[in-house]
Amino acid sequence: MWRRKLRRILGHHGLTLGATVLVLIVLIALFAPWIAPHDPYSQDVTQRLIPPVWHANGSWAHALGTDKLGRDYLSRLIFGARVSLLIGFSAALISGLIGTTLGVLAGYFGGRVDAVISYIITTRLAMPVVLVALAMASLVGGSLKVVIVLLGLLLWDRFAVVTRSATQQLRNAEFIASAQVLGASTPYILLREILPNIMSALIVVATLEMAHAILLEATLSFLGLGVQPPTPSWGLMVAEGKAYMFFQPWVILIPGIALILLVLAINLVGDGLRDMNAPDGRN
Repeated sequence: MWRRKLRRILGHHGLTLGATVLVLIVLIALFAPWIAPHDPYSQDVTQRLIPPVWHANGSWAHALGTDKLGRDYLSRLIFGARVSLLIGFSAALISGLIGTTLGVLAGYFGGRVDAVISYIITTRLAMPVVLVALAMASLVGGSLKVVIVLLGLLLWDRFAVVTRSATQQLRNAEFIASAQVLGASTPYILLREILPNIMSALIVVATLEMAHAILLEATLSFLGLGVQPPTPSWGLMVAEGKAYMFFQPWVILIPGIALILLVLAINLVGDGLRDMNAPDGRN
């Protein structure tokens, strides 16, 4: 069975490529203090805006150049991976807990419970995420913790919709009826019978929302309402380099490409997991 699964995974080129890139970025983030060649916070204005090594005036001392304050760009890029992954994972976890709880309760109990939760979901869907995030961040103030909590409280709707639909399909299944006949409690049925059977769908939604949270964090940081300086953030790096984009375009291209690779890798993993769990067994 494991060999068949491994062959299916390796045969799915999108999943293999996305997982490889994602694992590489995660490893870089975990070992950032040992990989980064310089302190990402160390400033030296005499070394400001040194071009990357492939430019004529580039130097291997700063392989990806330096920013406007003379900070090593490679080191900030490496530590910025930690910020993006932390925000993406934490926001997906918080929103997953909220959305899954609401969706499972609505799908299992139905009736008035479903009506109330469906109204809450509809209300949330009527609120544009970016505008609400901008408004709340401007009121509360931008910081790493604020961004995590804010995105976690705004991105739960897809979890709720998916889990509600999946739970409605399972609540009349024979194994649920058997558990009820045997006297199993409602929490036991929800946690031990229903939740494991919708976990594959939750994992796929989690990958999509993780990528969504990373892009929203970059947007907020770019507008000055997300992660605050001097914390290395890819969105903040793009914002800090926008004044030099016509003369030193690499200052926005490097973090922009890093964001594209991370989001693309997460989406490829999500699509691959969806295909692996598809009922028709397609690759």
